[in-house]
Amino acid sequence: MTTFRPLELRSDTFTKPTPAMLDAMFHAEVGDDVFEEDFTVKQLEQKAAQLFGYESALFCTSGTMTNQIAINVHVNQGDEVICDALSHIYLYEGGGIAANSSASVNLLHGNRGRITAEQIADAIQPDNLHHPMSRLVSLENTVNKGGGAYYDITEIAKIKALCQKHNMALHLDGARLFNALVETNETPLQYGELFDSISICLSKGLGIPVGSVLLGTKDFIAKARRVRKRWGGGWRQAGYLAAAGIYALDNHVARLKEDHAKARTIGTLIASRPEVIEVLPVDTNIVIFTLNNAILSGEYVQKLANIGIKAATFGKHQVRFVTHLDFTENDLDEFSQRIGLL
Repeated sequence: MTTFRPLELRSDTFTKPTPAMLDAMFHAEVGDDVFEEDFTVKQLEQKAAQLFGYESALFCTSGTMTNQIAINVHVNQGDEVICDALSHIYLYEGGGIAANSSASVNLLHGNRGRITAEQIADAIQPDNLHHPMSRLVSLENTVNKGGGAYYDITEIAKIKALCQKHNMALHLDGARLFNALVETNETPLQYGELFDSISICLSKGLGIPVGSVLLGTKDFIAKARRVRKRWGGGWRQAGYLAAAGIYALDNHVARLKEDHAKARTIGTLIASRPEVIEVLPVDTNIVIFTLNNAILSGEYVQKLANIGIKAATFGKHQVRFVTHLDFTENDLDEFSQRIGLL
C-alpha cells in the first residue's frame, strides 16, 4: 500500500511559524498582559490600531473571542444583530450571540454571504415593543461559507451610512480581511473609516500560531478588555505570540496572492472532475465545490485522505479546500498528480 505525504488543505489555521517568525517569538520582550505590562502585546495592538486608523486594539486568543466580545459590547440584552445566514458569527461560534449576549439574530440571504444596504434597510425592526431593537450589523470579509467572496467597498459605504442613520453599530468579522485587501488593493485605513469595530485574525492566512486582534475606540476597547477578563481571556506573557503577529503583519500580507493563485489552480483541476457539479468562484484562498447527489462529502473526503489530500466537509455534498503559506508549489504539483488517482 502506497503511503502518501499529507497535503494539508483543511484550513489555513494549520500553518506553523516560519523559522524567522520563531526567531522573532524567541527574542520577544514580554511581561504580564493582564497588568497591561507586556511590551510586545502593546506593540502589536498599537501597530494594528494605527494600520487601520483606530484609537486602540485588544489582542485575544481567537477570532471567535474577538467577534463575540465585540457583539457583547455593542448590544444590550434583547437587542438584535443583523447578519447574513452564512455568517461565521452565527454558524460557527457555538451559539455565542445568544449564550454570551442574550441577543436575537435577524438572518439575511445575500450573495455568497454578502448582504446589501437595501436588504438591511428592509430588515430593520420598527420601533415597537413587540420587536427587538436592531442595534448591530455584522459583515464578514472574506466570507468563509461563501467560498472566500469579498465585498465591494462601495456597498459597505452604503451600509455604513444606513447604520449611522438608524443609530446602529457596524462590525466586521475580518478573519480573512487581508485576503480581500490584496485582491482589491484597498487599504486598511479605508476599512477603518467604515466600521465601528473590526476583528482581524492573524492565525489564518497570516500564519501565526494563535491570536486575533479587535480594533475600536479607546472606550470600546476598555469595555472589551473587561469582557475578555470576565470570559477568562486574560493572559500573561502573551508577547511571544504577539511577536509572531508583528512579524506576520510585516512579512506575510503581500504573499497572500500566492495562496490565491494556487487556489485558482485547484479550482480549475476540481472543476474538470466528473463527480463535481459546481465549483464556487475562487476569489481568494478558499475552494468550495459541490458533488453530485450520489456522493456524500464525508465519503469523498475519506477518498481524498486515502491519497494524502486533507480536505473538510462543508455540507452534505460540499467539500472545502483552503490554501495557505505551508502549501507550496511542490504540494500543488503533488495535488495535480494525485487528484487523478481518485
